[in-house]
Amino acid sequence: MAGLANGFPVTEASGTNPDVSLLYDINGLAKDAPGWFDRTMEFVGEYGIMLALVLVALWCWWSVRRSGTREDSVAAVAGLVWAPLAAGIALLVNIPIRGFVQRPRPFYDHDGLEVLVQGKTDFSFVSDHSTMAMAIAAALFITHRRFGAVALVLAAAEGFCRVYMGVHYPTDVIGGFALGTAVVLLLAPLALALLTPLVSALASTRLLGPLVRSRAADGALKAEPVDIPEPRGEGKDPGANGLAA
Repeated sequence: MAGLANGFPVTEASGTNPDVSLLYDINGLAKDAPGWFDRTMEFVGEYGIMLALVLVALWCWWSVRRSGTREDSVAAVAGLVWAPLAAGIALLVNIPIRGFVQRPRPFYDHDGLEVLVQGKTDFSFVSDHSTMAMAIAAALFITHRRFGAVALVLAAAEGFCRVYMGVHYPTDVIGGFALGTAVVLLLAPLALALLTPLVSALASTRLLGPLVRSRAADGALKAEPVDIPEPRGEGKDPGANGLAA
């Protein structure tokens, strides 16, 4: 029998609601998995993927400061600084959204779920973890396509883990992905317009400059030979080429 709770459909089983049906399908995998795998997924979903996103961002920073021109490094580092800022802003935006929607966690309204993380008493829509993961991934993608693609895969895995753990509906995850992406894309022009000059100024300082641009990379650019075209015969001796006058 189905009802409504805070505007969302509630069913005792998966029923015909695709959101709840997908919740049971994904979370059902946790019931069939061995205990060690569920404990691994619990750690990955709560902390592991977020840590992996931080490591990808650090790897991207290490790469961009050692390649390309100084302007490329400044623009990329500004984009990397925007990533955690965008995630923080997205989480702040989610506070009134959660308070307005007030959707309970799925295990309050649906029996038979395998809940891997206990003690979740806050509202479910939208998922903070999914919001933060996608905000970081989207910011990385507009900064560096290769590292951003890796981050997007990690963000998708984060969303899957939240449903697998029984603490979010699939639509909570989708809402988080949409919120994180929207904050990054809508505010990126203003944020980068402010951050790029700041990062450029820091790159010019002796103390903080290496955080933006590797000195080895600058030295390699200066050491590159410059091709100077030879003059085309102006003032040359006619016999210089071994030809008789």
